[in-house]
Amino acid sequence: MLRASETHDTPTDLINIALEVLKQHHAELPAFSTLDRLARRIRSLANARIAALLHGRLTATDQARLLALLESTPGHPRTHYNDLKRIARRPSHHHFAELLDHLAWLESLGTLAPVLVDITPRKIQHLAAEAKALDASEVAALTLPRKLLLIVCHIHHAQATTRDALVEMFIKRMATFQKVARAELEQIQRSHQLETERMLGTLRALLDVLEDEVSAAELANRLTAALAPAGGRAHVRARCEVLAAAASNNHLPLVWHAYRSHRSLWFRMLEALTFTATNQDTTLIAALAFLQANRQRTARLLPVTLDLAFAPEQWQRIVVTRQDGEQWLIRQHLEASIFTCLAAELKSGDVAVTGSHAYTDYRDQLIPWVPDAPEVVAYCRELGLPATATAFVADLKARLTQASARVDQRFPDDHQLAITAAGEPTLKRPPRQEPSATARALERTLLERMTERHLIDILANAVRYTNCSRHFEPPAGTEPRSQDPHTDYIHLLFTYGTTLGPAQAARHLRGAISAHTLSYLNRRHITSAKLNAAQVDLINVYHDLTLPRLWGDGTRAAADGTALELLENNPLAEYHFRYQMRGGIAYHHVADTYIAIFSHFIPCGVWEAVYIIEGLLQNRSDIQPRTVHADTQGQSTPVFALAHLLGIELLPRIRNWQDLVFFKADPDVIYQHIEPLFGERSQAIDWDVIERHWPDLLQVVLAIRAGKITSATILRKLGNESRKNRLYQVFRELGRVIRTIFLLRYVIDPPMRAQITASTNKVEAYNGFSSWLSFGSEGLLKDLDPEEAEKLVKYRDVLANAVIMQTTIDMTVVLKHLIDEGYPVHPEDVAALSPYLTNHIKRFGEYVLSDTELPALDAIRGWQFPTTTPTGGNTS
Repeated sequence: MLRASETHDTPTDLINIALEVLKQHHAELPAFSTLDRLARRIRSLANARIAALLHGRLTATDQARLLALLESTPGHPRTHYNDLKRIARRPSHHHFAELLDHLAWLESLGTLAPVLVDITPRKIQHLAAEAKALDASEVAALTLPRKLLLIVCHIHHAQATTRDALVEMFIKRMATFQKVARAELEQIQRSHQLETERMLGTLRALLDVLEDEVSAAELANRLTAALAPAGGRAHVRARCEVLAAAASNNHLPLVWHAYRSHRSLWFRMLEALTFTATNQDTTLIAALAFLQANRQRTARLLPVTLDLAFAPEQWQRIVVTRQDGEQWLIRQHLEASIFTCLAAELKSGDVAVTGSHAYTDYRDQLIPWVPDAPEVVAYCRELGLPATATAFVADLKARLTQASARVDQRFPDDHQLAITAAGEPTLKRPPRQEPSATARALERTLLERMTERHLIDILANAVRYTNCSRHFEPPAGTEPRSQDPHTDYIHLLFTYGTTLGPAQAARHLRGAISAHTLSYLNRRHITSAKLNAAQVDLINVYHDLTLPRLWGDGTRAAADGTALELLENNPLAEYHFRYQMRGGIAYHHVADTYIAIFSHFIPCGVWEAVYIIEGLLQNRSDIQPRTVHADTQGQSTPVFALAHLLGIELLPRIRNWQDLVFFKADPDVIYQHIEPLFGERSQAIDWDVIERHWPDLLQVVLAIRAGKITSATILRKLGNESRKNRLYQVFRELGRVIRTIFLLRYVIDPPMRAQITASTNKVEAYNGFSSWLSFGSEGLLKDLDPEEAEKLVKYRDVLANAVIMQTTIDMTVVLKHLIDEGYPVHPEDVAALSPYLTNHIKRFGEYVLSDTELPALDAIRGWQFPTTTPTGGNTS
């Protein structure tokens, strides 16, 4: 516990770690109260040691400056401590300028990284979350060392998150500029003919002037006069560039028009943030320095003194021009190209931001590579992977070759796979499986007999069954609890799970709790980690029931997202092309037993596949799937690669899978039947890249396993194609191998296709079920804090899982009675049922807790579904 307290802060985490160690040593487990007291004591000692260490590192001047944040000043209605909690707003010119000012103020408080050098990032994050939940007066009441510790962690975390927010806003604005440029290009192309005629008229006027023999001075005056009706020389040049863009169907020359209004802000950003390259190519960093050095230049052309290797060829053709036989750089287009490339490389991870969280250099979080290290050998042995680069590549080649040969051999006998004359593969749609008449009759009988329950009573039952509310407490663990904390937490879960919100919920709870208390409990007592812990309790109790075993074995899960509408000024709100709305995504991992095991909140601009693996890795319940299904948004070649290296089988349902490229292990091999699958040009894997960078693959996996970096962070870096990032290149090649093996299996294995469809249908049904329960604000998220968005998704899951568990318990009770009465209950009919029933649930009315008698959980937990039905003809 003492070692774990360096990275973990909640008593629940410390207790779980202690239990794992005790079980490993086959020790007798002490009472929970003993572990609870021990965990709280150790946490207090560990935090006190860290606070004393930090207190000794701060000078008297530093301490006075930090403590001044807790004091109010004339003309400032709130303390500056409250300013630390500032949240980024939607990306706009005004908000970006405000955020730059905020970062400057935060940095004026000091560089605190040296003071926190011995404290782990995870511990700093815990302490910063605690500081964020406290008011200035509450922090002021603490002891001096602890007070300083919380303030320092809060400032350090705020500095990093503000840098992250600036980069996010910059990337979004540059993406907007691209959209504006494309829209302008389309408009120009529509009016192309009229604009061309105007320019031709201007050209004819210039030619007419040139026909007269006059002095150079007179010629210049006449040319200027001829250009005046068209807007002057500068305007004519700009319109010529626009027409050239329209003719070449290239929007890049028009990016400058949208960018120039933000030029001063972007240069302020260059001064505020420190950018570094994460690979050997530093040409973009040199270009940023070149920009800053020439910021005051107003000339249209600059001498070619800069290496343009950072820019794609399409940009280079626009930036470079010739005049008087010499090459020059067009300043406006150069600036636009540099900032466009900066946004792209920040997304791909080729450029990092010093002192940030999301955009830090991922290489600093990797474990140093030591060939034949014990942890490498142990990990490869655990997952059955070859422990050398050569053996790893040989194994991949053999698997891909065998998969291709197997499909080629089975193709003539397969009646569902066909290849058209044009070489396009097709799969026949299997007949739809409808529930049997007996299954539908059983469901009707269940609904008739199941107890009608109110949502708030279901939550109360879940808390009584699982004691999940024990995880909810203030961060410090010292604040006195209310007289009836369990009831308060039930009201809290109901308020935010249904998205009613404190004000509306308090109106309908008949004075049981006030809106202020509900809001206070959510802010002070609840974090995403605590909601995850409550989820684990619900899942584990559910997993012990009988019926879920008829629905699945818990080895599979499916991931999918559902839209959440956000307010227009929310910084996370983006337009999603699939949902046709602005907002975010609640991304759920749902086990094959219908229960949700983990969820994330994802901004619409993030590829959903980034979080598909992280949901499985962060899941701490007894249900541990090793196979994950998803739709098209939940897969890519890097995701296939990382899942394989982590021992996870990714089996997605891909729309238009025929458009994906099948790769050969050997391009010289010609297959008799399935050669058209690989296209006209044989696509082969670059095995040398995989073998050469095999240590890079293992470094990433071991870092994820050790908790140094998250899979989401890595996949976010790999989600954008990079010409420079060697990590992207090797993950792409490995992913091509694994995805091709999957596709070959997919086209020849009907049971697997049926399983994928069934699993993805479950998660889609869960999305609808969860939305039905969250009726309060109809899915609209009003809070601007990203942490609150994450908590909202998890509140909804707690409510949904509580209803699923209660429905399953009620179904079990009714099924027991039916079997005792001699009703013919067939296992296959029970397997066709779902716990997503809603007919017996009351959502509306006055919300008052009742004292209904609960079904005895122990009595049904050990119940076994009979192997023989009363009719004697069916077995389970």
